[in-house]
Amino acid sequence: MLKEERQRMILRDVEVHNRVLLTDLAEQLGVSVDTVRRDVKELDAVQKLRKVHGGAVSLGFIAPAAANTNTYAIAEKIAIAKKAMGIIKNGSVIFLDGGTTCQELARLLPETLQLTCFTISLPVALLLQNKPGVRVILIGGEVSAEARITTGVTAVKALADIQVDYGFIGTGYVDALHGLTEFDWDVVQVKKAVVGASRKVILLCISEKLNSQHRYRTCDISAINTIITELNPKSSRLNSLRNHQIHIL
Repeated sequence: MLKEERQRMILRDVEVHNRVLLTDLAEQLGVSVDTVRRDVKELDAVQKLRKVHGGAVSLGFIAPAAANTNTYAIAEKIAIAKKAMGIIKNGSVIFLDGGTTCQELARLLPETLQLTCFTISLPVALLLQNKPGVRVILIGGEVSAEARITTGVTAVKALADIQVDYGFIGTGYVDALHGLTEFDWDVVQVKKAVVGASRKVILLCISEKLNSQHRYRTCDISAINTIITELNPKSSRLNSLRNHQIHIL
């Protein structure tokens, strides 16, 4: 495989999943970790992604909350956010996860909407500060420098004490058989707590993440009440989800 092709594949994987590990990239590409590390360094040097310890993150994932120019599949994520807005009612108590799709939902919420929003995401909290009708409650904990979310025991305990009407969450990987999965154990613990704190769990997910999995499971697919993608709900690409009593938007 030529280096140019390899780097295109690396960049796509980073953009789809926001964060990736060098070891995973090496396994997928059938090359050494050192080779992948060199590729990631080169892509970082030309500002295509950001190299971090043991992996890489997309530029859109770490860009300031006020801008979305680097966000991958931005049109698809805006389409998902617009669908999600139809679920939220005036006076609702919701949870908004970290990640770029949840940021788009926060960005699009009407200023006249009255609601309470819990979040672990610093960018989401900052975006909601511009919405006078939204009461923002940031869940405390250890702040992840890469994802800019709070994790750890403090966050998990805080989430155990609340109950929201709708928990809007993202995921790195989703599969009808294996459920929602991530490579980050700490993130999984927080997401598990969010699922437990939500009367209804709404998954916001671009279709490119469908039929993918990683090592740590957040929840079974049956724990999700609604999944929202940019696709038409009748799309055949969503057929694997139809036997799990999930509402598809």
